[in-house]
Amino acid sequence: MPELPEVETTCRGIEPHLAGTRVHHVTVRQKQLRWPVPGALAREIAGAQIRQVTRRAKYLLIGTSQGTLIIHLGMSGSLRIVDDSEAPGKHDHIDLHFGDSRLLRYTDPRRFGAWLWCTQPVEQHPLLAALGPEPLGDSFHGDYLFHQSRGRKLAIKSFIMDSHILAGVGNIYANEALFRAGIHPLRAAGRISRARHAVLADAIRDVLEAAIHQGGTTLRDFLNSEGKPGYFRQSLEVYGRTSDPCPRCGTPIREIRSGQRSTFYCPRCQR
Repeated sequence: MPELPEVETTCRGIEPHLAGTRVHHVTVRQKQLRWPVPGALAREIAGAQIRQVTRRAKYLLIGTSQGTLIIHLGMSGSLRIVDDSEAPGKHDHIDLHFGDSRLLRYTDPRRFGAWLWCTQPVEQHPLLAALGPEPLGDSFHGDYLFHQSRGRKLAIKSFIMDSHILAGVGNIYANEALFRAGIHPLRAAGRISRARHAVLADAIRDVLEAAIHQGGTTLRDFLNSEGKPGYFRQSLEVYGRTSDPCPRCGTPIREIRSGQRSTFYCPRCQR
């Protein structure tokens, strides 16, 4: 599944092409995604001027003069700017046309993504209203994590992946951040000190910023807006490296299941 850096990379990739343009029309070839594409979308968005392209957690928000298009890439979705003469493939489900030679094409083999339309203040949308702070925003820091974790027995990895606590930290980057912070993924969030939460907050921010800078991880299903894979996978230190030597101490990396997800850690460096 594309994680926050992949979504941010997509956001930055498409924004220069979309901002200030006017939507000519939308072509929906497949309405049955995670939630059905609104039947009124084509009518509601036609003629709208795109004002901005932003991200909230793992949602892309295309703000227009007539409402906000909320896009989630799901398990296998991607967005690309393509020439309107390029014939759609089997999994190319939606095209956003701009009335010139370009369009924004949504591809999703597993159809678990979403295209939703919101005419109310988008921050009040049910999918967004209860989200925690952005891990790259000013309101996220160690003190915030510390106060949220008090009395919590939940494993720290599951804690930082809870979107109500922190918006958009997925499995890959939770593993990587905990390794950088030297914290065992199963340690109870409420038993971690203020100082270690501060280290963890910095590690989360650093690993996400590094991934964004390098274009996102090279996940099997992810391509950026230019159709090129990201390059952060080569820098992953523990994720997917079961039995490989720890890059710090040489101890074999272990893999366990936590919260029904694969969890990777160094038994010596992470306590």
